[in-house]
Amino acid sequence: MQGLICRNSTQLEFTMRLMDMTALIMAGQLAGLLHFHTPLINAAPVHTILLYFCCALAFLLFPQLGIYTSWRGRSVLAMFMQLVASWGVVLLIGVVFSFMIHHVGALSRLWILYWYLLTILFLVCSRAIVHSILRYIRRKGLNKKHVIIVGYGPVGREMHRRALQQNWFGYEVKAVHADAEDAMYLDDTMMRIESLGAISDFMASNQVDEIWITLPMCASAQLRQLQYLLRNALVDIRWMPDTLSMQMLSSRMIDFLGFPAVDLNQPVSNGMSGIVKNLFDKIFALITLVLLAPLFAVIAVCIKSSSPGPVFFTQPRLGLNGKKFNVYKFRSMKVHQEHGTVTQATQNDPRLTKIGQFIRRTSLDELPQFINVLKGEMSVVGPRPHALQHNEMYKDLLEVYMLRHRVKPGITGWAQIHGYRGETDTVDKMAKRVQFDLHYIQNWSLWMDVRIIIWTAFKGWTGKNAY
Repeated sequence: MQGLICRNSTQLEFTMRLMDMTALIMAGQLAGLLHFHTPLINAAPVHTILLYFCCALAFLLFPQLGIYTSWRGRSVLAMFMQLVASWGVVLLIGVVFSFMIHHVGALSRLWILYWYLLTILFLVCSRAIVHSILRYIRRKGLNKKHVIIVGYGPVGREMHRRALQQNWFGYEVKAVHADAEDAMYLDDTMMRIESLGAISDFMASNQVDEIWITLPMCASAQLRQLQYLLRNALVDIRWMPDTLSMQMLSSRMIDFLGFPAVDLNQPVSNGMSGIVKNLFDKIFALITLVLLAPLFAVIAVCIKSSSPGPVFFTQPRLGLNGKKFNVYKFRSMKVHQEHGTVTQATQNDPRLTKIGQFIRRTSLDELPQFINVLKGEMSVVGPRPHALQHNEMYKDLLEVYMLRHRVKPGITGWAQIHGYRGETDTVDKMAKRVQFDLHYIQNWSLWMDVRIIIWTAFKGWTGKNAY
């Protein structure tokens, strides 16, 4: 059976290669008709030479560039980009070849462009047809690959669910190795392999094409045992590290110093996205400060007349990656000393001034933080910065609390527009706020920031917990 599958795969690849060469020739001839309004053979000879040179080159290079690797489980967009890039490489080599034989000057650049685009169109269409046929066949239960899943934690269950739902990929889970805790998620129809040592016996008596290892990263002893037990297994073995159970910010696979690595706590808003977000923050903060200057003056006069003391109140906070900075607020309380502790404002707090009660309930006391945004210490949207004493307390009570400091704190945020603002007098309230903060960090987009700002402008300045 294994030999039959290999034979079928080889025949399919050879057929695809012939189809691709036909597509290249047809696209080149059609490009000639579009540009020269005559068959290509009547144009300058260099065009015909380049056409057949690139066809031969593609026949040799496309397999090396991964064009004919298995489509199962792969992203359609990634395959398309690989096809576009590979054909571009072949055509570029062809143009260089024309330069070397001193005929590049006779080449029509418009014909090359037509040929490039038409070839991509033909290659994509041919693959769409073949892909549709294979999807239909696999839905009918043919051309299946039988799989064993080793480990049935969150990743193992998710892989099984996708194999069942996306049946056009043609994967069928034959059996699962799960410990006693995870076995409860198996239904009665699923075969369970009791021990790692029994995997080889199951493979000997059943047709198995792939093994998916989804054990958690802490199961190093089991992984070492599997390495020994599967040393003679002549099937595809894939390892999907169970990063879902680690409750981190990301699980993006990268190449680091030549080794595959997983970024566990890199926010989405890093890199170029971070530059865009920072530019948006600075422009928005500058415009806001200019437009609200009259309101700032009115609030400042009211604060000075309500009680003696400065207009602004500053307090140290943790910013990006735990770096300390002083956050600006309009002073809403009478001047007092905290003596090493921070007491959150509560309902009917005697320390609040009359104007202070109003600007806190409407969040107007937060407006000076646009100065922090201009200084690069804060963002317009992000997790709200907490007092240092609260950070020290909650980082031990909530497992992922400090991950919210992997981005700049914000004036408003995803948690605030969902009602989690103001006093957090219980661990549960803080846990919900952190949950929304992490959701924002993991799913950030510029459009998400715009939505939060709009929501805040119309509805997010007040709340029953803000006092």
